[in-house]
Amino acid sequence: MCDELTELDNKKFEQQGGAINRREFGKLTAIASLLALAPITANAMDITENDVTIQTPDGDAEAYFVHPTKGKHAGVLMWTDIKGLRNAFRTMAARLAQSGYAVLVPNPFYRSVKVPAVPEDASFSDPDTRKLLFSYARELTQEAAFSDAKAFIGFLDQQKSVDTSKKIGTNGYCMGGALVMRTAAAVPDRVGAGATFHAGRMVTDKEDSPHLLIPQTPAQMLHAVAENDDQKSPDTKTILAKAYRQAGIPAEIEVYEGTLHGWCSLDSSVYNEAQAEKAWSRMLNLFGKTLV
Repeated sequence: MCDELTELDNKKFEQQGGAINRREFGKLTAIASLLALAPITANAMDITENDVTIQTPDGDAEAYFVHPTKGKHAGVLMWTDIKGLRNAFRTMAARLAQSGYAVLVPNPFYRSVKVPAVPEDASFSDPDTRKLLFSYARELTQEAAFSDAKAFIGFLDQQKSVDTSKKIGTNGYCMGGALVMRTAAAVPDRVGAGATFHAGRMVTDKEDSPHLLIPQTPAQMLHAVAENDDQKSPDTKTILAKAYRQAGIPAEIEVYEGTLHGWCSLDSSVYNEAQAEKAWSRMLNLFGKTLV
């Protein structure tokens, strides 16, 4: 979960020489160039990308929409981590589109700021950056998340490239994990599967804790957990597993060995390619089985 303890872990990792310098990645803008730095997609489809604006009850939301150039495909709503919509997430969305999905990545902070929420090379270790991003994130209440999920999935269902006979998928990173859970509960008749990566605050003592939504949706789930997140909150995986079991909903929950919070984001200093690729393949497996 994104906090000062996470940053201490990440700084230690960097000091030990394990950090990947992704600064140049952040400076690139062309999707073709970005994808060249990402892992290769087997049998990649040609894709079409657009920046779009989506009307929501709370205002106009910027978003990135990318899909295979030909045909109709299952839609996927991708939620970013706390640094918001940026080049890394455009790249990951484009890669997912190459695998045959119509992917929408909204600016989660549209109520507060236009893209980019912070500069591409901004560091979460900077206290002022953290303070700013946390102020944006506080706007994402459960009510706001439900409203956004309905608007964004409504947008997907209006697109010619989306096959509305197939279920919608949703995936999310860091704070986006909770948004995945809320999306599945907000539109249970459309969402067939969700995947979270190094998600934070999935189980809290609040009445709006994401795990309490599990009985409200039949969506199958994948939770890829960072090892240091699990060390800080070891009961989370157990509580989630029990909730899914009681609801009769299939879920894959795994702690990924040797990973730090942020390990799946392409531009993260703690990006772990081997484990991120494993988690990506598990997501593709889940979507392939459920988004039909």
